[in-house]
Amino acid sequence: MSIDTQSFRDAMACVGAAVNIITTDGPAGRAGFTASAVCSVTDSPPTLLVCLNRNASVWPVFRENQTLCVNTLAAGQEALSNLFGGKTAMPERFAAAEWQPGETGCPRLLGALASFDCLISQVTSVGTHDILFCQIVDIARQPVPEGLVWFDRRYHALVRPACLDQGS
Repeated sequence: MSIDTQSFRDAMACVGAAVNIITTDGPAGRAGFTASAVCSVTDSPPTLLVCLNRNASVWPVFRENQTLCVNTLAAGQEALSNLFGGKTAMPERFAAAEWQPGETGCPRLLGALASFDCLISQVTSVGTHDILFCQIVDIARQPVPEGLVWFDRRYHALVRPACLDQGS
């Protein structure tokens, strides 16, 4: 059975995913892009994966730097996601938010729900994308999470119910 591209994309729109800005900085320069194709691999050693299209303008920068930071966006950061997901020049993307260097030197987004600072440990090519296996060297988290997900081709805020905030 052959699955056409549009059918696959339509079915994947039914799969909710966290919204992330993936950043890097190093010898090849500073770059970032928006991604929902991020997931955990193992907790020993702490590893996640990021999928990156080899045709993306940022691909050579990530390939050469071999480090990245996965910045999982919080509710209310939709505009930043759109900025990093478009054709905006890199200096303008980074000027739109506050950043600090993580342990690897990659930009860590202040106000992100969570930031995973990583070394790229392995790369596997599948179709048009590279799967970057990333060993986590540092994590930063917000104390009260209000998440952002991409589902049905639009953003949705995940807000903790008030009863949980009161210790119920």
